Amino acid sequence: MGRVAAVERLRMVSTGTEATMTAVRLARGFTGRNLIIKFAGCYHGHLDGLLAAAGSGVATLALPGSAGVTEATAAETLVLPYNDLAAVEEAFARHGDSIAAVITEAAPANMGVVTPAEGFNAGLARITSAHGALLILDEVLTGFRTGYAGYWGLTGGAAESSAPFTPDLMTFGKVIGGGLPVAALGGRAEVMDYLAPVGPVYQAGTLSGNPIAMAAGIATLTAATPDVYGRIDAASLELSAAVSSALDAAGVDHSIQRAGNLFSVAFGTSANGVRNYEDAQGQEAYRYAPFFHSMLNDGVYLPPSVYEAWFLSGAHDSQAMEKVYAALPAAAKAAAAATPPK
Repeated sequence: MGRVAAVERLRMVSTGTEATMTAVRLARGFTGRNLIIKFAGCYHGHLDGLLAAAGSGVATLALPGSAGVTEATAAETLVLPYNDLAAVEEAFARHGDSIAAVITEAAPANMGVVTPAEGFNAGLARITSAHGALLILDEVLTGFRTGYAGYWGLTGGAAESSAPFTPDLMTFGKVIGGGLPVAALGGRAEVMDYLAPVGPVYQAGTLSGNPIAMAAGIATLTAATPDVYGRIDAASLELSAAVSSALDAAGVDHSIQRAGNLFSVAFGTSANGVRNYEDAQGQEAYRYAPFFHSMLNDGVYLPPSVYEAWFLSGAHDSQAMEKVYAALPAAAKAAAAATPPK
């Protein structure tokens, strides 16, 4: 809470899915409304109502959603194109009195990395506030990975931000557990106080906030100093430049997609990059598997899908990075030789 000013109250849970599930339930309980807006390609865990047009494994497997999700549940989710404020405005013009919240990844990293357009997240905060809805900023993946206060701390929450905004609720996970199952939900005190036992919105979990997981999380965040983030940022820039250079040398059209120190490679997208899920699905994804397996054969473990982000950590020293750089030329040639599936 000391790092993220938007978090006035905090509730610990065990998984990112629990965090987003609770945030959605809390938004509905606080507003008395049912509809949720999410964006195509954004992944918020395996909550039934948020699996529509999700990224991550759903995108990798080319699934429209998931079996077992009822039509009634799906009907309570409005799926809009990412980076399109006009679509959000239109949805509120039609359904504003029924929309409880907009949920968005702080920076999408489950359709590959997609940078929010300048002012997009701030625009969401403005629109939701004007209509009495909540903005849920999902930092399960970006929180404390992209910076000392997450991606919000680099952008809308930064003192020098050109588009400042404050979300109503935020979700965190992954990094904050140091490898153990830890996640959290936080935000405005007025909203968080609707959670039981103070308020009427139920939430509980036997293992939530257990001492072992909390100790691991505290140790991890204590070690995650500004100096560590500075080294990761520099290494990320160097690695993405090396990847791009190798692909250029092999004649592979691509773009590097970046949000803070997260990045991904999108094949066949140099003209406009990837701005939304439609762009992500239109790339030459078939080039990634040969690239991945070439790197794997040389002992470098990349994300298994073109729709996943590349992460670095403080453990990636110069020796490790040299091994990665050495494997890139062969992988780039493998990507260049790839052919579309028939």
